[in-house]
Amino acid sequence: MARKTKPIRSDIAWSTPDRIEVHGKSLPDELLGHINLGDMAFLQIVGRMPTAPESKLFNAVAVTLVEHGITPSALAARLTYAGAPESLQAAVAAGLCGLGTVFVGSTEGTAKMLYEALPPGTKGADLEKIAREVVAGFRARGQIVPGLGHPLHKPVDPRAPRLFQIAKENGFSGDYVKLEQLICAEAERLSGKMLPVNATGAIGAICCELGLPWKIVRGIGVLARAIGLVGHILEESNNPMAIEIWQRVEDEATAHIRPGAA
Repeated sequence: MARKTKPIRSDIAWSTPDRIEVHGKSLPDELLGHINLGDMAFLQIVGRMPTAPESKLFNAVAVTLVEHGITPSALAARLTYAGAPESLQAAVAAGLCGLGTVFVGSTEGTAKMLYEALPPGTKGADLEKIAREVVAGFRARGQIVPGLGHPLHKPVDPRAPRLFQIAKENGFSGDYVKLEQLICAEAERLSGKMLPVNATGAIGAICCELGLPWKIVRGIGVLARAIGLVGHILEESNNPMAIEIWQRVEDEATAHIRPGAA
């Protein structure tokens, strides 16, 4: 029996020999020279141009995630490039593969947590009660609350309050931002530890304020960090460190089994 076909549809873009259109706008005439990269990303994800406040906030979110030093993703990109300098895209991809529940991708976990605790459209909710229930649930499951704590930035991740400030200045400091801050306070109270809202926690809350689906939130980190990794690869090509890192690690890791080891 022949398989019944399903309609194939995309609303994003189309092109002819003399025209390229993206979400109803001419790429050469309406987009090139008129919008920045962050606004283009918003258009591609949301399907419409951002308002001025949305543009300011979304661009701030994207800029936050471009760079954070010699992180595991940057190391993965540099080491891959050292082994395959002919394939820059593979090095970038290697770095992006590490964006998960610990680094960058925790934006997704935060947004999912907040949407599940406070479904879109909810009005007049008891946010303090919800925060207590959320933290209690994570503790009962033995799970880490996403978006909280940082190995370096204590007692405050300086990126988070600045992002929350920009959100407030642009009219996006609503219940999701408040709930994230209450969850932070409750987690710190119960654990007795400093667990500041980190950058990914702030971004997760802000993405909820912007109404972005939780399942796409990690993608903002992917697109932003790709830019950062390209910068790391350029630096690696001009001033290599990957081979030195490899050789140092091998020397130290195997020192105890080499001849003459104490």
